[in-house]
Amino acid sequence: QVVLVESGGGSVQVGGSLRLSCAASVDPYTQACMGWFRQVPEKEREWVASLLTVDGSLSYDDSVKGRFTISRDDATNTLYLQMNSLQVEDTAVYYCAAELKAPWTACEYPPQTLDFAYWGQGTQVTVSS
Repeated sequence: QVVLVESGGGSVQVGGSLRLSCAASVDPYTQACMGWFRQVPEKEREWVASLLTVDGSLSYDDSVKGRFTISRDDATNTLYLQMNSLQVEDTAVYYCAAELKAPWTACEYPPQTLDFAYWGQGTQVTVSS
C-alpha cells in the first residue's frame, strides 16, 4: 500500500510561484512512476508531470514545460512540484499519484489517470489576476 499526502497549495497572483509537496511512502530504490495531475470542475483530470524513481527521468505536459519542475528528495521520500510563472489557467486541484513498476520499465507517455493506482487527497492552487 502506498500513501501519498500533498501539501503546499494556496493562492497566488499571476506570475507568482508555489511549491507543492507530496510525502510518499515509496522506497526510493523501488521502481515507481510518480506524477502530478490537476483537475478543474467538470473537466477530466489531466497529467502535468511525471518522474521515474530509479533513474530520475522526467517528463512534462507542454502546457507547463519551462515553468514547472518535478523533483524528488530520496532522503525524505518527498515528491515536489515547483510551479513558477503561474497563470490563471493553472488554477486547479493538484493531485500526487504513484504507480509501482516492474524493474527496467518506464512511465507511460503521456501518462493517463488509469496508469496510476495510488492518489493523494489533492491540494487547491488558485491563481488570480
